[in-house]
Amino acid sequence: MSKNDTSPENGTPATLRPRTRMVHVGTLRTGFDETCEAIFMTSGYVYGSAEEAEAAFATDGLRYVYSRFRNPTVAMFEDRLAAYEGAQRCFATGSGMAAVFAALMCQLKAGDRIVAPRALFGSCLHIVKNLAPQYGIETTLVDGTRAEEWRDALSRPANVVFLETPSNPMLDIVDLGLVCELAHAAGARVVVDNVFATPVLQRPLEFGADIVVYSATKHIDGQGRCLGGAILCDDKFAETLAPFLRHTGPALSPFNAWLLLKGLETMDLRVAAQTDAAQRIAEFLDGHPRIARTLYPGLKSHPQYELAQRQMGGGSTLVAFDVAGGKAEAFRLMNGLRIVKISNNLGDSKSLITHPATSTHQKLSDEDKAAVGISPASIRLSVGLEDAADLIEDLDQALARA
Repeated sequence: MSKNDTSPENGTPATLRPRTRMVHVGTLRTGFDETCEAIFMTSGYVYGSAEEAEAAFATDGLRYVYSRFRNPTVAMFEDRLAAYEGAQRCFATGSGMAAVFAALMCQLKAGDRIVAPRALFGSCLHIVKNLAPQYGIETTLVDGTRAEEWRDALSRPANVVFLETPSNPMLDIVDLGLVCELAHAAGARVVVDNVFATPVLQRPLEFGADIVVYSATKHIDGQGRCLGGAILCDDKFAETLAPFLRHTGPALSPFNAWLLLKGLETMDLRVAAQTDAAQRIAEFLDGHPRIARTLYPGLKSHPQYELAQRQMGGGSTLVAFDVAGGKAEAFRLMNGLRIVKISNNLGDSKSLITHPATSTHQKLSDEDKAAVGISPASIRLSVGLEDAADLIEDLDQALARA
């Protein structure tokens, strides 16, 4: 029988600071009193009698009956992330896109309307622009940085507002407080993809958001090991979300949940170090003669710098920039790097670089790419845990050869 090591009856104070929550909250210890959380690699559970099984299903959710529904290791991850985020509930999924899809589609039906910025990750844009209309759901796309477009789009009823801030890959910042106020007046719930900011640097719920989603594959794992996703919400929305997840089955593996638990223990330390290094790298790139444009929320040159200062606790671990000379020079830079690796992943302990126009956003039309600022010269850099000076030297030598 497992016991919750952080329940009030075990003496854990309710006023734990965030970093302490990331290490302890939600821990379920077995009778072996293990230090490290256990991995419950099981699909099902047994009962002492037929009557016990009947009671387990009658009190659905109070006992583990099937790991597609609930699992002890997954529950530890959910409870810990919810405590850190300041949410009432957390639901883990097998990937970040499973989290996005479930958070949106569990609450939408034919005739409903989504409002979203054009600046979205490619798969997210596919859901709202291409997939949702197949189910009779209307989508209105806006420039997420322009308040007047939000006001116009939300001047009539809507059901869901979905956004990223900072956006992938060009780091647009959306005014969360304003959009949440407009959305709620229009009758819409607000779903925020907070991957680029992480819960370390931004808390959308504090600005009025209703639901927060993550690709836990990124900073939460932070070491390129596994896929995972998470949806954070209140108890009321959980009543809508839980049946959708139960019956569609985007379950997180217990082993992956264990890896994500381990990632949570160090996430704020990693993100703080990566953000500091990203700031230094952005300052190096800004104004470099071979760089046409640098986009980083921590730079005063960023179009939404003041908003980022009010809304975020740091500039993110990502830097976007355009190389002078277009695609050929962008590729030459990437191929000339010695430390930074080419990969479409992000939030890793290793620094990773990608060319969005030919990778993460390749399927977008040229018109859609241009609308969100992605050019053939654009590069997205995910800053890792290497020494910032080494990364700057690596970029400098690659730029010299470009």
